[in-house]
Amino acid sequence: MTPTSFLKSHTASLMAVTAMTGVVLLSGQAAAAPQVIELTQVPCQFLDVEGDHGYTSTRKADCEAINEKSGTERLAKAKTLTLKPGEYIFRVANKNVPYELGFWLREKDYNWKNPLHKLNKISVSGGGLHTGETKDYKVTLKPGEYLFSCPLNTTPDYSLVVTEN
Repeated sequence: MTPTSFLKSHTASLMAVTAMTGVVLLSGQAAAAPQVIELTQVPCQFLDVEGDHGYTSTRKADCEAINEKSGTERLAKAKTLTLKPGEYIFRVANKNVPYELGFWLREKDYNWKNPLHKLNKISVSGGGLHTGETKDYKVTLKPGEYLFSCPLNTTPDYSLVVTEN
């Protein structure tokens, strides 16, 4: 049986295995599905990197005032996420924030005003994350330093490091 005739006769089976396992077979090797990183937003912060400070907020300005007072100190104590290079899905949840949130992950030196950065730097973002909702943000990360935050919830800029080790 030739490789072409094998694929023709087994396409349905291969598609079923792919759908069930999330693994795609390429040239005899398995390519893993993207790793999911779950992050939860509460007013003015991400729980996963600094714990719950119990802040309350009804609007963005509340978080701006809170973070102006405590953001620098909290960032100094916050965990740095460390990942390996590869494909990721950041699954971000809005837990009890009564207004729309978003998510923004970018290279540490990314400048949204620089048109060249939009072409050659990593940045993924989006909004529309209402109370109780969860959204996925897919990105391929290479080694380097990154920041993530929510500009709509005015969180600090948390650190993420991608390293081969």
